[in-house]
Amino acid sequence: MKMVKIGIMICDRNRKCTGNKCFKSINERDGAFSEVPRKETIEIVGWMTCGGCPGERLEFAPADMKKYGAEVIHLATCYLAGYPACPYIPDHINYIENVVGLPVVVGTHPMPQNYIDAHENMGDWDRDNVREYLKNLVEDKKASEKYDSTRPNFLKPTDKD
Repeated sequence: MKMVKIGIMICDRNRKCTGNKCFKSINERDGAFSEVPRKETIEIVGWMTCGGCPGERLEFAPADMKKYGAEVIHLATCYLAGYPACPYIPDHINYIENVVGLPVVVGTHPMPQNYIDAHENMGDWDRDNVREYLKNLVEDKKASEKYDSTRPNFLKPTDKD
């Protein structure tokens, strides 16, 4: 059985996040993990904030995760969900890929539908040139609705989930 070892960096605005949506997306192979076969194990070797703008922990967090076996670093969906989206995404990708030597995937769980609606209404994803990072996060409307905490009975599984 093949195993993928990942590190996850979250936006410091969400430093107290429990990670539930990220972990759910790993288990259910949603969002950025939708193309990882279920027969492959995903091991999380690190979970850390970026340290705040412009990325105070960028110089050691991904390298530390690499030391513990990370093969790829995910910049969590919260990098794109905030208002505005993180303006340092290109810098974080560049540093992690070229200095640390690990590939970067932008995103973890599907973008919740309520966030998609708000960002589309505001037009900030286009304004901030981050649409390229949204591919696996907004394409599956059913998944986006499943991760939308504003829907009725969000915490209760339904036939739609």
